[in-house]
Amino acid sequence: MKEHIVRRPNRRGMILAIDMGNTNIVIGCIDDEKVYFEERLATDLSKTELEYVVIFKTVLELYGIDSNAISGAIISSVVPQLVNIIRSAVEKLIDITPMVVGPGVKTGLNILMDEPRRVGSDLIVDAVAAIKEYGAPVIVIDMGTATTMSVVDAKGNYVGGVILPGIRVSVDALVSRTAQLSRISLEAPGHVIGKNTLDCMKSGVIYGNASCIDGMIDRLAAELGVKLAEEEDKPGNIRVIATGGLAGVIVPECRHEITVDQALLLKGLKIIYDKNIE
Repeated sequence: MKEHIVRRPNRRGMILAIDMGNTNIVIGCIDDEKVYFEERLATDLSKTELEYVVIFKTVLELYGIDSNAISGAIISSVVPQLVNIIRSAVEKLIDITPMVVGPGVKTGLNILMDEPRRVGSDLIVDAVAAIKEYGAPVIVIDMGTATTMSVVDAKGNYVGGVILPGIRVSVDALVSRTAQLSRISLEAPGHVIGKNTLDCMKSGVIYGNASCIDGMIDRLAAELGVKLAEEEDKPGNIRVIATGGLAGVIVPECRHEITVDQALLLKGLKIIYDKNIE
C-alpha cells in the first residue's frame, strides 16, 4: 500500500481558502496576484468528509485548477461541528493540513471587545482584509445568515459592531408566521409603495434593509466621531465596505456610498495565512 504523505504548506503560490458560515461555505483559490475563483456552497452538517472531498474536487475541476498546484490552505468557521470534517476533507484533497483561524493564529488585529475570543472568525478575517485593502477607519458589512457591521477605528483597532437579523432569516420568519404571505424572490420591486402583497413584501425587505443600513452607518460614524469618506475622502474619514451573498442585492438600494467586495473573506484569509506560515 502506498504511504500517504502530507505535504508541508508554504507561502509561495496559490492557496485554498474556505470560510464556513451557518448558511454557506465560501471556497476559493487566491495567491499574491489574484483571486482565481470564489464560490458559495450550502452548509450541510449531514454531509460526510468524503462527500465534501467530492464537492471541493468538483469545484476545483470546474475552474481548471490542479490540486497539486495548491501550496497551502486555511479555514475559518463559525460552525464548530464542521471544522474537523472540512479539515480532513481538505487534507485528503490536496495532501496539506489546513491552518484554522482561531486562538494561537496571528491576525495582526487588536480586538477591543469585552470577550475578544468570542468574536466570530469571519468578522476578524473581514476586518483584516478591509484594513489592508481600504485602510482604517472602516465599517465592514457582511450580509449572510446575520447581517453584521464591524467597526475598525483610525488606529486599526477592532472596536465593536452590530448584529442584525439576516435578510433571509427575516423573510423566513415573516412567511412562517403569516398565513397569507408567501415566499418571495429577493429583488427590488422598483417602487417603495407596493401595489400588491408581493411588492409590499419586497419593498419592506429590500428598501427596509437598505434604509436600516444607511441609518446604522450614520449612527456608527457619529458614535466614533468621524465623517464619512463619501463626504470628504481624506485620512481619518471612514469608508464602508460590504460583502456576503446578499450585498449585491441590498447595497445598490442604499443611499450611502458602499464598496462591495465579494472576495473580502478570501483576501483576509490569505493575509492571515501569510502572517502565520513559516
